[in-house]
Amino acid sequence: MKVVSALFLLLWVACAPFAACAQKDIHAFTDRHIDLIDLVGHLIHKNGVQRTDSPSKDPTKLRISGVPAAGYTLQTGFAGLVTANGAFKTEANANTSIITTSLTYTARKQIIFPLLSNIWTKDNKYNFSSDWRYVKFPSYTYGLGGYTALLDGYLIDYSGFRLHQSMLRKISKNMYAGIGYNIDYFYNIKELDPPANRQTDLQKYDSVQPTEFASGLTFNFLYDDRKNAINADGGNFINVVYRPNLKVFGNEGTWRSLVVDVRKYFKFSKSSENVLALWNYEWLTLSGTAPYLLLPNTGGDPYSNTGRGYIQGRYRSPNMAYLEAEYRFKLTHNGLIGGVVFANAQSFTEFASRKFETITPGWGAGVRIKLNKYSRTNIAIDYGYGLGGSQGLFVNLGEVF
Repeated sequence: MKVVSALFLLLWVACAPFAACAQKDIHAFTDRHIDLIDLVGHLIHKNGVQRTDSPSKDPTKLRISGVPAAGYTLQTGFAGLVTANGAFKTEANANTSIITTSLTYTARKQIIFPLLSNIWTKDNKYNFSSDWRYVKFPSYTYGLGGYTALLDGYLIDYSGFRLHQSMLRKISKNMYAGIGYNIDYFYNIKELDPPANRQTDLQKYDSVQPTEFASGLTFNFLYDDRKNAINADGGNFINVVYRPNLKVFGNEGTWRSLVVDVRKYFKFSKSSENVLALWNYEWLTLSGTAPYLLLPNTGGDPYSNTGRGYIQGRYRSPNMAYLEAEYRFKLTHNGLIGGVVFANAQSFTEFASRKFETITPGWGAGVRIKLNKYSRTNIAIDYGYGLGGSQGLFVNLGEVF
């Protein structure tokens, strides 16, 4: 969910008092890492910030970050939301576990309520991953493949539930395998303003069924040697999910999908906090006919982050290939403010040829405001550009990938 937030923009303005304070030789702010909580505390309490730079002696303590916001996007119109994440460790040497949620209501009477979690047990022996969400979400669709234009867009109305759950067990250092079960259900599906005098791609694809349902086991492989998934400063992440949706599980027809998510993080030196992050996301329909709303699409990944520079759902087809690179760097010595530049490329197969025929680039830059230095949570504010006049502001709590 991407929201242009008036609050987020005000946070940037709020940093001006800090700059003035730095000129007054406030060593507590210039000589150590701070976050937005420190800054607000200093502005409220003139005697200085009461927090220390050292986290609690208990590394399992839950660190909660949250932001209320109001804003506007092409996808939602005006919207209000509350978003939050919690980070903790089950033990000192375990990976950081993360729970993320938000609640959004928009002027178009859309409701988006996701709950995502990634939990590591003691000694990182097990990993439990959840993606649960409810949506009441009229959204734009533009047809299938890479040759569609922004003017092709029209609204589809629907409501839906997603219940994705997996459990993986450690099989080697940083390597895991396991199974899961995924259920997706969409109902009250209807086209609101389809183009006149021609058949839409949705009508060609599945004749606009009022419901779409998918249910299937998943077989999962994970390699993850990052220490903090909220804001990784090194390491590798490889996640492979094979999902056979068989008739025996209630599907109208059998279809199979494969998602391969690969990320690599390069930290340039021990003395530098600058990071080059690379992301490859492959989402493939291996056989059969997937429901239209479950086809690979721009921004259709679990955190809705692919394709910055384009509206969610801008491109859609049975197969998607995606690449992105982002360079992350500090702008202030104390780590309060950082910056990024990024570029991405997405490609979707054509429905008729089933071949990748186009490559669509996106690019942009953004700022990072440190919300919680202990969990390393940033407020990420990016402006992205794409082809055909596509552009927009994209906001996340935590890094994009």
